Amino acid sequence: MILVTGVSGSLGGMILSGLTQIDGLEVAAGTRNGDVGSARRVDFDDATSLPAAFAGVDVLLVVSAGYAEDDVVFARHGAVADAAAAAGVRHVIYTSLASSGDSMTIAVPHRWTEDRLAAGPFTTTILRNGLYAEVPIGLAMAGTAHLAATGVFAAPFGDGRVSVVAKEDLAEAAVRVAAESERDLTAGQAGRHVGRIYELEGDTAIGGADIAEILAETAARPVTYRPVTLAESRIGLNGSGLEPYQIGHAVSFFSNVIAGRAEASTGSDLPKLLRGPARPVRPAIAGTLSAISTAAGA
Repeated sequence: MILVTGVSGSLGGMILSGLTQIDGLEVAAGTRNGDVGSARRVDFDDATSLPAAFAGVDVLLVVSAGYAEDDVVFARHGAVADAAAAAGVRHVIYTSLASSGDSMTIAVPHRWTEDRLAAGPFTTTILRNGLYAEVPIGLAMAGTAHLAATGVFAAPFGDGRVSVVAKEDLAEAAVRVAAESERDLTAGQAGRHVGRIYELEGDTAIGGADIAEILAETAARPVTYRPVTLAESRIGLNGSGLEPYQIGHAVSFFSNVIAGRAEASTGSDLPKLLRGPARPVRPAIAGTLSAISTAAGA
């Protein structure tokens, strides 16, 4: 049996949908409240919920629960590792962060979790996911959405760019790895994905000017890009409604973009896990910009 955690989220939901379309697989869903169909209750903040949730599971696909302070994430993922070991889970797949994010503060809990899982009695596969195309857009617009109405997209990208990937591609790769891992276990074969760390970077990098161009197409009016400082950005983020830890991560992200450290410098394993070519990221970016602009009344 395969259990996918976090299926009420976008990525987890896509993975679950893909797995349930494959004949011959037994797939279970996990959510924080067990409130999606016949989902099992998998509350990373309540370790007592995990033994029953992981019972009978061969392959556990853990969608990172990283939306919290780092120490909270350590506790959550540590509880998952302990419960998986106690339940006899044979293989754990974890959605981590691509190497292009190594200098970002968000990398710390991901790398900690990779090490924690590697110390367990089960085998592992690490999916080092690139940033969803929506992520830099959401962060950039969080503190500057009101400026889009002036025809100026002001954001702290400097002259840098960030590699992004379509979330659907990451879900497709995870589905393949999980399905093949389960089949290998069932057949008693050496797992083809055991011990692998896959770098799932996107092949597209975007910068401030690119976002302004797409924003202009979406808004059907001219938009130009103006770089702003990290200090200016922090002021905007402080009034955006983001949690303090999210603001810290956002500033770290922008710092890495400005420094030229957010663009993939190594090859990606993503093409070998997809059935066809990678999906274009511009539709996701345009959709995100349109939704933010509509919500802001721009």
